[in-house]
Formats: sequence, C-alpha cells, structure tokens
Amino acid sequence: MTDLLSRATRILQDVFGYPAFRSDQAQIVTHVAAGGDALVLMPTGGGKSLCYQVPALLREGVGVVVSPLIALMQDQVAALKEAGVRAEFLNSTLDWKQAQAIERRARAGDLDLLYLAPERLVTERGLALLDDLEIALFAIDEAHCVSQWGHDFRQEYLQLAVLAERFPAVPRIALTATADEATRREIIERLHLREARSFVQSFDRPNIRYRIAGKDTPRRQLLRFIREEHAGEAGIVYCLSRKSVEETAQMLADHGIDALAYHAGFNAAEREARQTRFLEEDGVVIVATIAFGMGIDKADVRFVAHVDLPKSVEGYYQETGRAGRDGAPAEAWMVYGLADVVQQRRLIEQSEADETYRRVASAKLDAMLGLCETVRCRRQYLLEYFGEASAPCGNCDNCLEPPAQFDGTEAAQKLLSCIYRCERASGFAFGAQHIIAVLRGERTDKVLARGHDALSTFGIGADRDEAQWRAVLRQLLTMRLVTVDHEHWNVLRLTDTSREVLTGARRLTLRQEMPRTPARKGAGRPRRKSGPARALPTPAGAAGAPPSPVAAPPLDEALFQALRDWRRGIAREHGVPAYTVLHDASLREIASQRPRTIESLAQVPGIGATKLERYGAAILAIVRAQVALDS
Repeated sequence: MTDLLSRATRILQDVFGYPAFRSDQAQIVTHVAAGGDALVLMPTGGGKSLCYQVPALLREGVGVVVSPLIALMQDQVAALKEAGVRAEFLNSTLDWKQAQAIERRARAGDLDLLYLAPERLVTERGLALLDDLEIALFAIDEAHCVSQWGHDFRQEYLQLAVLAERFPAVPRIALTATADEATRREIIERLHLREARSFVQSFDRPNIRYRIAGKDTPRRQLLRFIREEHAGEAGIVYCLSRKSVEETAQMLADHGIDALAYHAGFNAAEREARQTRFLEEDGVVIVATIAFGMGIDKADVRFVAHVDLPKSVEGYYQETGRAGRDGAPAEAWMVYGLADVVQQRRLIEQSEADETYRRVASAKLDAMLGLCETVRCRRQYLLEYFGEASAPCGNCDNCLEPPAQFDGTEAAQKLLSCIYRCERASGFAFGAQHIIAVLRGERTDKVLARGHDALSTFGIGADRDEAQWRAVLRQLLTMRLVTVDHEHWNVLRLTDTSREVLTGARRLTLRQEMPRTPARKGAGRPRRKSGPARALPTPAGAAGAPPSPVAAPPLDEALFQALRDWRRGIAREHGVPAYTVLHDASLREIASQRPRTIESLAQVPGIGATKLERYGAAILAIVRAQVALDS
C-alpha cells in the first residue's frame, strides 16, 4: 500500500467512519491527490463526494467545490461539519457580514472545503478570492450541467473553463451521475479536461426496482401505490406542472398521507421550510416539479414516483436515483399515457430553440418512450443507454411479470386506415378520442354529425376497449408511424412510413395492454422489515465494498426507533437534517449489533472519530437502556 493510499484510508476511517474504499474510489482519490485531473461518472449513492473530499483533506490548501444548488451545499457542509471537517459555503442565503467572515477564514487557511455556486465563482469578486487562496483542488459537481444538449444545462457552467486557464497547476475533478457518450465528450471539451483520466463506473443501481405502467387514473394509482407499498415512508413524487403538484399533494394529504407540495412558485422561505420538513422528518412525501431534488442527499427515500413522463432518460435516471441512496431496497414507479407523449412532442416542436436543439430533444424523448414501451428488462435498457452491457436483472416489472406481446400489424392497419378515412371524408383531421370512437363503433354526437358511422372503418375495432386502443396509438406515435399536428388542435396525421404498415410491407409486434391487479401490501418488493440485508448497509457517499451477503442479525425495532428519536433531537439542536448526524444504515447496524463498548461502536460504518467522541456515550446509553428493558 502506498503512503498516499495509506493516508487516504486513515482519513476515510477517522473522519468518515468507513473501513475501506470501494470500487474505483481509491484510484480516483490517489490520482487527484497526486495532482491529476479526473472525470468521474458514478451512480447516485456511489460515493462521488468522497472522491474530492478525501483528496482535499490530503492536499495543502482548501478544496473548492462548484455546486449548482443551495440545497446541495447546505447538506454536504452540514454533514462535513458533523464529521469534524472545516467546511463552509458561499451562496445567496448568507448576508454580507456572514459571507465576509467566511472569506476571511478561507484567506487565513482556516477551511478544508469551500462550496461555491458557479455564478458566484466566475464573478470578479469570486475569482479575486480564489487568487488569494492556496487551493488544494477544484471539484466540479453535476458536471453534466455544462452540456447544452443535456437535461439540466446551466449557462454559467460554460464559464468554468476559466479554472483551467487561471489555475493550471491545480487539479480538477468533474463528477456526474448522468452522462451519455456525447455528454461526456462535451464535458471534457468545455471544461478543458482533455488530459484528464476518466473513471466510469457501472450505472447500475441494483437496489432500485423500476416499474412503469399505463395511466388510468394517475392520482388514484399513485395513492394505491403509496398506501399499499410505502405507507409511512419517505418519497418524492414528480409532476410536470405546478398546478398538478399542488392538486396531487392535496389529494394525498386528504387521504392521510403526510405530503407537501414544492415548486418554484413558492417564495424562498416557503421552499426552504418544506424542504427542511422533508429532510428532517421521517415519512414525509414531497410532491414536486423537477425544480426539487438536485443535490438532495436524504438517504432513506424509499420511492420516487413520476405521474408525468420525463423529457429524457438522463432526467429520469437522475430523478429516480434519489431513491435508496442508503443502499436499501427502493422503487422507481411511473405511469404515463398518450397525453404525455402528445404534450412532450408539442413542447419540443413549439420551442423557440434552434433546429439542432429540437432534433436532440426529440431523440432523447424517443429514447424515453422506448424505455416505457420496451418489453425487455428495464434495467438492461437503461444501462445500454449509458453504454453499459447487462444481463436481465430479474427485479424490474418486465422481468417479474413479462408483458404480453402480439402481432399488432392488423390493429395498426385499422387505426391508420381510420385516421386516413376520417380525414378524407371530412377534409380535415381529427384527434385521438374521435378516431378511437369511430374504431369502436361509438355513435357519439360528433361521429354522427360527421357521418363517420358510414365509414368502412366504423366499428372494426370493437374488440378492443378505449385503453387498449390508446396503448396501440401510443406505440405508433413512439414509432413515428403517426404524428400529432399541434398547430391544428392536436389532430392525428399519417407519416411517410405509415404506408409500409398499411400495405403489409412492415409487420409490427406491439406490447399488449393488460389490466394489472393491485399489488398486495409488501408484495413483490425486496423489503426486509428487519432492515436491509448486510450486503446493502452503506449509505450515500460511503465507501467500502459491502461484505458478502450473510444472514443479518435481527433488527431490534424498538432500539432502532429509540436511536432515531435521539438523532432527531440532536438534529434539531444542531439545526441540520437528521441523516447528517447518522444515516439510517448506521442506526440499523447499531440496532442489530447492540454494541456495548466504544471499541465495538467504532466498527459501525459511518461513525468516524469526531462522531464517536461526540455521540458515542449517548448511543451506548440508549443501547444499554433498551437492553435492560428487554431483559
């Protein structure tokens, strides 16, 4: 073991409380600590933060972390302070005197890590501050934000190339959990990381189960999902609009679920209060637009639900990645429907962006629709999107309940013919509801008024219900065999490739829309009421390869809850989220092992020297008290 790695491991153990690095962490840490640049692609919960925090503590000077959101800075700084690290942030939440005091500490060499927003860093004042510091390294977190074609582009990230030009001797590490090959190339080019070493880990999050279903009554479906499978657990629900956020949160609250709405329409104080409740309290469900979540480090989010279709696989992967950061089983659940496809296509087509952007956005949406409609393993599809080969996982909905398929050529021909004949008969096109009504032989006022009950396609699709025809249409839209004319009231039109199906030159295999029975409470979920398996104990940001799966000691539920109550009190006293004191995974380990001495408590992952000194006696007292009650 080299001296550098030995020193890094001691920091990992003493400061962060983990016995060993996992995966590529050791290589990344020693490479950056030795002065090398790096591009790190690592899934959410894989321990990205340690890849720059440990080298920053190894090197002389202050580690400067570029972070895009206030929540990310506050959470990480709070966690670092709990671990005894001298860390601060500079952002808009601080007044002038507070910011000046932090700048003085930085100039005096009294900080190990300093978090800055990119827009603050590139100002004259921000760069002048950096000129005055001895800088250990630059860490550019959420580096995908530099990509103009990515799902979360931020203009100010383009200016971060100044770091390479102004501080050429300072190592830089760019990190992200979501970047396809094109985005990786753009990160390297725009951040001047051509000489950087790339570390690309598996994008797999094996503890997350992916489930996607057709929309029926989405809020009722969501309510059933939470009630029957995640009652009393923390989760995030994503909606596309602010109105939908508020209505969904109210519906959940009306049915007894501790749910809060969150979107950019609330003022800063309201957003902070709602975010704080979600972070600090157990079992809160936050319903939000995608404005919420980036950088949220809450480890025990047990589910992420989407009631509207995300714009891209990258966005979906990043949002679902906020579930199960503690390594315990979690779920990514989504419902989507025909209206989602139409709406997303309309947003792209009506965008004021240039043609190149619209083409890229359209391709990303096609990939997202492919994930929804695939009959293959969902995880396999996701990993292939990011350039990683995988065998079927056996743990997504398609693996557990393989979807039915059928030769959909005839059904497609009926639908395409109906679109054609309705437009030809009337001289203008019609929307999905009318086309399906004609197919099913429904004599609605509109059908009769247009005389479409006399068409040869009237009633030829009576063997399928409306939901099944919508599923067929949804898949034809995904395949671009049908398009939606958004300039004329969202009517359906044939495409240049429709003729291939109508003539029989192209055969189609489609996914069969089948009614699904509601899952029993806890059914089909990799859950352990006694806590996660020993193979999954490591929280977000933690290091150390998990031990081989073995039977875990039974969890003392009463002790676990007593520890959580104690942690909640400490968090309130310190004004920090509870998980920055100790992760649930650490509390579960304590509740399983019941350590009686400081030495045995020190072996629990996540308890470093500072936390052991601060909290060790109190934790052991709680353990002794519970053991006495049980005896």
